[in-house]
Order: sequence, then C-alpha cells, then structure tokens
Amino acid sequence: MKKTQEHPLYYWEEKSYMMVIPPHEEDNLLSEALSNIGSMEETKIIENNYDVENKCIHLKIDYEGDFYDIGLFEGGISVPEYYLNSPFFKDDEKEKILKAKKAITIFMPFLNEPKKSYHLQLKLCVAMVPNLIGLLDESAEKMLSSHWVKMAANSKVLPSSKNLFSVQGVIGDDDKVWLHTHGLCRCGLTELEILDSDMKNQQNHYNLLNTYAMYLVDRKEKTDPRGKGSYIGRLINGYPVVVTCIPWIEGLKEYKRIDLGGPKDRQEGHNSQTSIVFLYKSEKDENKRKLSKISDYDELWGDNPLFFFSDEETDRMKALAREQFDYVKKASKDKDNTILLKIGLPLQEEGKYEHIWFELLEIKGEKFKAKLTQEPYYFNNIHAGYEAWYQKDDITDWIIYTESSSITPDTAFLLDK
Repeated sequence: MKKTQEHPLYYWEEKSYMMVIPPHEEDNLLSEALSNIGSMEETKIIENNYDVENKCIHLKIDYEGDFYDIGLFEGGISVPEYYLNSPFFKDDEKEKILKAKKAITIFMPFLNEPKKSYHLQLKLCVAMVPNLIGLLDESAEKMLSSHWVKMAANSKVLPSSKNLFSVQGVIGDDDKVWLHTHGLCRCGLTELEILDSDMKNQQNHYNLLNTYAMYLVDRKEKTDPRGKGSYIGRLINGYPVVVTCIPWIEGLKEYKRIDLGGPKDRQEGHNSQTSIVFLYKSEKDENKRKLSKISDYDELWGDNPLFFFSDEETDRMKALAREQFDYVKKASKDKDNTILLKIGLPLQEEGKYEHIWFELLEIKGEKFKAKLTQEPYYFNNIHAGYEAWYQKDDITDWIIYTESSSITPDTAFLLDK
C-alpha cells in the first residue's frame, strides 16, 4: 500500500493564477494587454521579457514601492458550468463565458500583504482587458463576475479577506459533508478543512471555517497557526469558540474511520499544505494539545452563533460602505426598496461604538434621516422607532433590499446591471 505523505505545493498554490476572458478571440491579445499595463498610472514596469514565439511575458512591476514578478501567457480555457451557479451571473453572461475558448493567464506570487497583492492582480486583469466578460480565479477555484472585478479593481478600499479564498463542500453518503478551502496557500497559509460535517450542521461549520480563514489572512503576526488556539466566536451559552488546525496526515489519525476526505480522496489533490480544523474546549486542553472535533459543538450552535470580524475587516467594511454611498442615494429613489444603515453610536469610552441598524427615511445631500429598528444594548434613552439625522461618516455598513435581492457594499455592482 502506498505510504500516505504530503505532496509539494501545486503550481496554483505556490502562486496566484487567474484567467482573464476577453469578449473576442483576437490574435494580438497579449501585445495589447502588455501595452495596457504599460499605460497604468499606479504601476511601473521595471523589466519586460516578451517571448513572442511562445506567447509568454515575464514582467517585474513596481507597485506602491513593492516589486512583483508577473507572468502572462495566452492559452485555451474551458469553464465548468457549476462555477457559474451564482446569482451574480445573468444567462447571457453565462452563455458567453461557457462559449469562451481563449484567455490570458496572469500569475504572480503574493507578497507579505496578500490583500494588496490580490488587489493588484485584479487591477492588472482589468487593465489588460478592460471589457473582460469574466475572470476565473484558478487558485481559489471560482469564477468572478466582470462587474465585481471592475468595481473591486477601481475601489480605493482593499478587497475583503474572504475574497481571497473559497469554501467548497463535497457531499458523500449518509448526508456527510467535507468542507475545505482553496486559495489560502497562495497567501502563505495552510488550506483548511472540516471533516465529518453533515447537511444539518454544514452552514454553521461553513461559517466557522470562513471566519477562521479570514482571521488567518487578516492577522498581523504571520506565524504558523497549526496547533495554536484562535478565539473566533461564542456559542449561544456564551462559551468561547477556540479553534486550531493540524496537518491533514496527523489530523486523520483523530478519526477512527473516515471515508469522505480520507486517504482515498487525496490521491489527486487535497494532499499538499492543508490542515484539519479542531476545537480546544479549554485552556488546559490547549496546553495539553487535546483536540476535539468541530461536531462536538453541534448541539450548541443555536440559531445565531456569534463569529467575530477582525478590526481590519470592520474598518474595511466601514470604508467601503462610505465609498459606495452613492448607490444608497440611487436606490432610495425607488420607494419599493427598503434600505437599512448601520450607524456607529459613540459610547462613553473613547473610540468605542455600538453599531446598530436604522431604516433610511430620507436623504439630503450627505445627510440622512433614519429610524432605529432595534433596541440598543448600551443606550437606555433611545428605543426602536427613534428618529434622527446622521451623516455619511456615521455609517459602518448598509443593506439595500430590492424586490429580487439584497445588496451590500460588496455587491453594489448589481445596481449597475
């Protein structure tokens, strides 16, 4: 029997690979893409090696004082139809993407700030093919809407850490589910997995995995997280959710029997730098490295377990909500829309706020009137139904409810369609 061992990183894990799909299959795609990159104001090409015969380009680019090695090549593409199972793609967009036969692949290593590297890669994609019809993020195994890509590339706010990876689920026998990420390796991290989930609990397990992955991308210290506890949430009884991860070969030993996600499922993939997520139920457990399975908390999730955002993500959401406030103004003209605004009400402690939802009533320039939709936790002098005027800088998030969907600052491009 072949010995179970860790595979070296695959090419799409070592570097970030994306495939830009143009609207037409032209002969001069690569030379035009290079010319467009050279015209970018934010970047400067330091080195340019163009292999015309093999249709491949290697560049060194200066972006905000950091130097990136960029590779470009022209080749074929075939997008799996299930990559387009998203409300972000209209039928005509899906049809064009599925018919596409040619793409420009752009690959690059991520430097110490993964979100900055990812943002640059999006900017380069839009610069190369301004009228792209879609972007396949090969490293994260997901298809990105051209509308979102353009919005994110043109924003002054960095993308969210959740954009840098995907969480996928494989359903096996007896409704068992194997959850795993794609895209974290390019960030210098380990991929993450939860084994032995099920259909009943997969959403809470998904939220836990997503939160943990975001936490690892956002954290300042870049030490190896394996074996170390991370406090990422609270259960309905107030009990802390402290997670850790260990390499998959070691993690499989914690299961007496595991079929879905076991050694047989790792012959062709999920066998490099990926780790299985476990719980530490107490400080004593962490000190002794006593691991518990995620499913041990399945009776304690309740309807709304609390998972934390990092301060960095909270600040990012706030900045994006304010940057995209014109979409709120636009949506407010349709009286069938309901718009909720999250306002930061200052507490007595300097720099601390209670973030609470209001319903928009009217807008006058950069000011707006809104009605409180819930009871505050820290303020006993205002209650649901309270109305007041606020400014754009008071906003920390917003949601627009239309007849067909809900729209946030991250999906504001849907109002442009």
